[in-house]
Amino acid sequence: MIFEKVRDALASQFELDPETVTLETNLIDDLGADSLDVVELIMELEDEFGVTISDEAAAELYTVQRIVDYLEKLQ
Repeated sequence: MIFEKVRDALASQFELDPETVTLETNLIDDLGADSLDVVELIMELEDEFGVTISDEAAAELYTVQRIVDYLEKLQ
């Protein structure tokens, strides 16, 4: 369920087919995300999951797998 929400958020933000987003997807290398894209994604995830993600943690969240793992720890 967490993966699906993250996948859908990325698909919406980057105008992608959700099926193309996998756990191995890298925000920068695969999606071409810049720092503003990452900030927008973090804000959306915070709203979606009702959590706060520190800047230090956000800097480590560069793959879908890392994002999912981090959010699972907060649940």
